[in-house]
Formats: sequence, C-alpha cells, structure tokens
Amino acid sequence: MKGVVKAMKNSSVRPADDIKKVIKTYGNMLFRVCFVMLRNPTDAEDAVQETMLKYIQKAPEFESAEHQKAWLLTVAANKCRDMLKSRWRNVPLNLDIVKEYASDAQDSMIMEALISLPDKFRIVMTLYYVEEYQVNDIAAIIGKTPSCVKMRLKKGRKLLEEKYRKEYMND
Repeated sequence: MKGVVKAMKNSSVRPADDIKKVIKTYGNMLFRVCFVMLRNPTDAEDAVQETMLKYIQKAPEFESAEHQKAWLLTVAANKCRDMLKSRWRNVPLNLDIVKEYASDAQDSMIMEALISLPDKFRIVMTLYYVEEYQVNDIAAIIGKTPSCVKMRLKKGRKLLEEKYRKEYMND
C-alpha cells in the first residue's frame, strides 16, 4: 500500500481523505477477494494496490456506495484475471498463510475451500458467499450473464461437495 500512499500525495484527481476512507472501507474486502483468486498474499496486495491506483487516477463519480464497491470489485477481479493470465509460474499455496489472513477459524476454512476451486468458480463463489452479492451484480462485475454465474455457482458447490465428501469419507 506504500505506492497508494505515494500516489495519494501526488494525486490531484481524488482528495486524500476520500482515498483513505476508501482504503479503510474496502481494503480488506478487496484483499480477501484478490487473495482467494490469486492464492498468494503478495500478488493479492499488488492487485489491491493496482486497483486503488486506478481508483485514484480514473474512477468516475459514483451513484452510491454500492456502485463504488461494485466498481472496485470489478477492477480488482479484472486485475486478478490479468495477473493469472500473465503468471509464468504456478506457485503452490501454503495453507498456513490462509490462517494468517483470515479473521477467524471459520473464515479460514471458507477461504481454504474457495482457494481449492478452479479460477473461474473462485470469484463467483467468493462474491456470492463471502461478499454477499446477488447473481445479477456478480454478472455485471465479472462481465458474464446471470445464467453463467448461476451455473458457476452450481458447479462450484458441486466441486466443493465432492472434495469434502472424499476428504471426510476417507478419514
């Protein structure tokens, strides 16, 4: 976030108080979403920082706080997708790191489960179950149809059920 603070000082687009408020209000949420998508805390921090820089430089006036939140999530999700496309390595995730960034044990279990999903299911499941967005809102954020979001939710739930059924039946 050091780059964001530096850009805040040099920014004539947004007042510093507005930027600080946005970081305080949405920073943790954006980090969780990026962390689940990217499965790496350093990459997640980079994605959040890039999102905030874009907010500082280009964000339009928003109709409401929900519109602002949706814009930030869209930018963050797009940045994560770009990072996943250009990633030259597949870094394995140490699940102990998840516990470090989770607010409690249940949050940690949810994040671990979401991280285990393939990329295309991860974002819709996170936005639906963690951030509590509706299907139509998720569709707008990720640029897909509501039908596509519903199918990804259904398939994501099925994948989680299969994974945990195997895990618990084998123990």
